[in-house]
Amino acid sequence: MVPAVYVFGDSLVDVGNNNYLKISLAKADFPHNGVDFPGAKATGRFSNGKNAADFIAEKLGLPTSPPYLSLASKSNKSNAFLTGVSFASGGAGIFDGTDEKYRQSLPLTLQVDYYSKVHEDLVKQLGSAGAQAHLSKSIFAVVIGSNDILGYVKSNNKSNPQEFVDRMAVTLKGQLKRIYDLGGRKFVVVGVGAIGCCPSQRNQNKTGGCNEEANYCAVKYDEVLKSTLEQLKSELTNINYTYFDTYRMFLSFIQNPATYGFKEVKAACCGLGNLNAKVACLPISNYCSNRRDHLFWDLFHPTEAAASIFADNLFDGPKQYASPINVKQLVAV
Repeated sequence: MVPAVYVFGDSLVDVGNNNYLKISLAKADFPHNGVDFPGAKATGRFSNGKNAADFIAEKLGLPTSPPYLSLASKSNKSNAFLTGVSFASGGAGIFDGTDEKYRQSLPLTLQVDYYSKVHEDLVKQLGSAGAQAHLSKSIFAVVIGSNDILGYVKSNNKSNPQEFVDRMAVTLKGQLKRIYDLGGRKFVVVGVGAIGCCPSQRNQNKTGGCNEEANYCAVKYDEVLKSTLEQLKSELTNINYTYFDTYRMFLSFIQNPATYGFKEVKAACCGLGNLNAKVACLPISNYCSNRRDHLFWDLFHPTEAAASIFADNLFDGPKQYASPINVKQLVAV
């Protein structure tokens, strides 16, 4: 359907970049991650199996875009770049430095820097016009923002939440423009979900309820993000996009779990302690046998089952989730 998918983002779509970051603590290249992945091996995905990046590539008839850092040292990498590359990195944010806790991830600025190198390679290989034709048909997926908001909620010297999310959107817009200047025309931009309802945040609440401050910031950010994308469409020629309302989808999972085949929407499948969220998904942790009916794999990330439903709705879902058009329609534009 499209020649390539170029992926930018955080741990929700990381397919192994962080495996190559020697001192990063934000890694998932150990059991029990990957227990349901083909070959039952941990790959660096923060999941029991495939994540949303895998499912979207499948729907587009492409192999999963490989981690950029796995190709960076190879001499014949240009061919690999032709079907897409993933720059996504666990712990990454729209702002540089959201990963102080992890000490090493690829923030969005660096991800776009790496993409500019890929662009150079494609121009060498295909020529200027050829590279532009290739990239104008390709999909540019951007899944980022949760780490910025979780960092903001935890910080002691907070600005006004509206000011903070406005800055996030302005910064993201700058990076989207950079990608546009380097050939990107079809964007899939994913909003921040109800991150206050993930097990890590519920675990910090005595009642086990959602962290309302985190959810409030996510809602405010998503509102600004939507209007930012509308502005971009009016400012730049030939740009088209799909915006995905992750927040609304998440709420639907939590409010109507049975509709989606879920029984457990509060606790993580893999971890230890209250809601399996006191200890992360480490080799010493327990993990559930019924992963298909859990919304969360670990204290932050959805299960393969949830990622698959996200991808279905992003690809071919109704306007309430994917707007102004879904990915299937975006491909056809």
